[in-house]
Amino acid sequence: MGYPRLGGEGGKGGDVWVVAHKKMTLKQLKDKYPQKRFVAGEGANSRVSALQGSKGKDCEIPVPVGISVTDENGKIIGELNKEEDRILLAEGGIGGKFLTNFLPLKGQKRIIHLDLKLIADVGLVGFPNAGKSSLLSQISHAKPAIADYAFTTLKPELGKIMYNDFKQISVADLPGLIEGAHMNRGMGHKFLKHIERTRQLLFVVDISGFQLSSQTQYRTAFETIILLTKELELYNEELQKKPALLAVNKMDLPDAQNKFHELMNQLQNPKDFLHLVEKQMIPERNMEFQHIIPISAITGEGIEELKNCIRKSLDEHANQENDAHFKKQLLNLRVSNTISYSKPPSKHVVTSSRKNII
Repeated sequence: MGYPRLGGEGGKGGDVWVVAHKKMTLKQLKDKYPQKRFVAGEGANSRVSALQGSKGKDCEIPVPVGISVTDENGKIIGELNKEEDRILLAEGGIGGKFLTNFLPLKGQKRIIHLDLKLIADVGLVGFPNAGKSSLLSQISHAKPAIADYAFTTLKPELGKIMYNDFKQISVADLPGLIEGAHMNRGMGHKFLKHIERTRQLLFVVDISGFQLSSQTQYRTAFETIILLTKELELYNEELQKKPALLAVNKMDLPDAQNKFHELMNQLQNPKDFLHLVEKQMIPERNMEFQHIIPISAITGEGIEELKNCIRKSLDEHANQENDAHFKKQLLNLRVSNTISYSKPPSKHVVTSSRKNII
């Protein structure tokens, strides 16, 4: 409340923020605040001893890094991608003052959804049972569930590749895609939302092809790559711009070498083989792989080469980003210098009593 007699203004209500903390999890947040209701403090009334009422205490909601905040209509309010990132969710109402007849106004109120997206250097992309979990256990210290049936990975698994010079690269094994994932079939959006946060994609395909069940169509390794690319394109075509590698798995199987040579020929001349796939499943733009590595997650064949290629690709991409940032800064500096030097000198108008100047 304001103080009409002396013109005192009441304190503004506190604001509600979400703040990212590395050690926070959504489970901890849910356990600590089971009611899921957050209210900031009220502003202080204006009084004789303090005509300007103090502001109410802000309320900070601690959330994990990687959170996407949306309103109740699904509109994105913002994202928290690093420690101490913060977003203002609801602003406190203004205190009583002359314009409000010294009565306080209510603060904002809103319902929000918190959606956690995994952040990793590399995201494994592939149909179920392509050997992604086996590959993750080979290249990192992660221990994901592994079996000879589809959909053993029902939630993202995170592992770290450790190099001799102590460099670490995080790798996310994400639930397997199926045809129609962009329409939220299978693990659908639960899988695809995580890919958006990875710096690089690692496609993992079975050299012998893939068939989800006896009722679904068999797909060759080449068709698998085309269909995976289409699913990413239909969900978010920006995903196709990410750097990508291809690991051709299960090279320990009989006749794998012949199938690998056939696949390489198809990837080098994709237009000659697109007739093998239904027209509606052909992507507008084919994926360009920086490295194609034949591997066996069972025998360990090609694993060291794959780890080296992952690091090389990430380092090259980081260097390109640094160069682009440096060039942008240099351009901004040149533009600012050009503007400062091209400023015209001030003109002094001299008038004469003898002559009119028009």
